[in-house]
Amino acid sequence: MVITYTVIAAGPLDWSLVTGWIPVVLIVLGLAALAALLLSRRRRWWTRWAPAAVLLAVLVTLALRWAVDDWLQPFPDPLPADVVLWTGVAVLGVCLALFRIPLLRPRYWAGAVLCGLLVVLLGASQINRHFDQYPTARSALNTWLTKTTKLSDATGTAGPTLAVPPGKALSDVWRPPPDLPKDGTLSRSAIPGTRSGFRARDAYVYLPPAYRTTPRPLLPVIVLMAGQPGSPDDWINSGRLVDMMNTFAAAHRGLAPVVVVADPLGSQFANTLCMDSRLGNVQTYLATDVPDWIRAHLQVAAPRTSWVISGISFGGTCSLQLGVNAPQVYGVINDISGQEAPTLGSRKKTIDKAFGGDAAAFERVNPLDVMARERFPDTRAAFIAGRSDSTYGPQQRKVYEAAVAAGMKAEWVELPGGHSWQVWRPGLERQLPWIARQTGMIP
Repeated sequence: MVITYTVIAAGPLDWSLVTGWIPVVLIVLGLAALAALLLSRRRRWWTRWAPAAVLLAVLVTLALRWAVDDWLQPFPDPLPADVVLWTGVAVLGVCLALFRIPLLRPRYWAGAVLCGLLVVLLGASQINRHFDQYPTARSALNTWLTKTTKLSDATGTAGPTLAVPPGKALSDVWRPPPDLPKDGTLSRSAIPGTRSGFRARDAYVYLPPAYRTTPRPLLPVIVLMAGQPGSPDDWINSGRLVDMMNTFAAAHRGLAPVVVVADPLGSQFANTLCMDSRLGNVQTYLATDVPDWIRAHLQVAAPRTSWVISGISFGGTCSLQLGVNAPQVYGVINDISGQEAPTLGSRKKTIDKAFGGDAAAFERVNPLDVMARERFPDTRAAFIAGRSDSTYGPQQRKVYEAAVAAGMKAEWVELPGGHSWQVWRPGLERQLPWIARQTGMIP
């Protein structure tokens, strides 16, 4: 099924969950609820049940941390310390409520449950503020709050295209018609792994207002990816992609890149390394299947200089991998908070699990190894990092310096924030003018 989403008018669902009064109220209510659960006049509570609840909360939190960091390992890096702390606070609220309820009269049980829920909400709110994952309630509920239509209704039929003389930018010859649509469209569609065999989740396609005109301008393409764990939905919800692109289009007379949010993972917690390996042929999917599908279903600019590969965290690393391993497809890289190398936690574990211990096979496609032996003078790249990202910031700087040494026309961008959507959203939004210039859309 192919679906298009339409943004609904602003309201309480658009109030910020990460700044302003809402998180402050949740802090006050959560701490008050924690105090209500913790305080008691009974000596037995302080000598037996409260210590037991605290000890249980500590053990459960440590077990959760061990399960995530050492057993399941859905992330290549350990959980941030403050995320573990607020997880512990939420667990403590549950434990205190469970220990208090048997000691209370039945009419007070609902109050204990409510206090426990408020503490959990406090912990969840603080974790959300760390990652800036859901800046508003709408961003968390967007999938259920939007209308749908078919991609074919947005693309229409193939027709005449706007010619751009050599030496001119697209905006130099673009004349918007009087009936230019106000906003672009967002559609959802499967992109099959025809050559790769990779089973990806549905992709999203943003088409700017100018795409729905005749003659149609041949617009540049951004193939965009989320992080890991993650899904294409993240760019629609947390990334506010539609609003971002509509705002850019409004400032450029309806012109904006076509954006295809592709899936390099296959499932929420998978780590495919974005390579062709025992974990799946993901490089072939992104370098062959996705571009072939775009060309078959959309009228877009053909030159590699008009094709941008971009992503965040895992997706940023993946964008660099595609830029150096498929330079014939992608001429522009926008790497946001990427790693210095694709990883499952360590280089040895990565090579053993994905390549059966064949280090040479990994080095043939690992970006730093590729850039050490090849040059890319016709590739343009931007490397974006959070100023307070102590883990990925130095790695990103190392990759940027390697790209410069490999001859790329590269630029370094630092933004306020850490490894979160506080950096990732502006990592695309603030780069859109740069992308438009590199792809020939504007001078």
